[in-house]
Amino acid sequence: MSDDRNDRIRDRAYAIWQREGGAHGDHERHWHQAAMEIDREAALPLTADDALPQTREIAGTDVLAVEDLAMRTGISGDQAQELIDRLGTDRAAIEAAARALKAKRKR
Repeated sequence: MSDDRNDRIRDRAYAIWQREGGAHGDHERHWHQAAMEIDREAALPLTADDALPQTREIAGTDVLAVEDLAMRTGISGDQAQELIDRLGTDRAAIEAAARALKAKRKR
């Protein structure tokens, strides 16, 4: 892992920890969430316009919506993506399913 990437992940994990209230015990989840965010950001085009010449459309699922759901509910990005794919645009159902996943994981 490059030092620059490691530094960015450490800074992001710390920001996630602070945003979630600074409770101890979830450092691995914070680190993995930060790594996922950093890697996804690196894979994104610089702007939406950068993606348009190739496809003339933007992907159906907004990456930021997936990341936001994952961060707010404490589930993984993959789980958030799966919920959005499965439940569509019903935000209440997605939020409820995400909370249920998180609760199941804590048992």
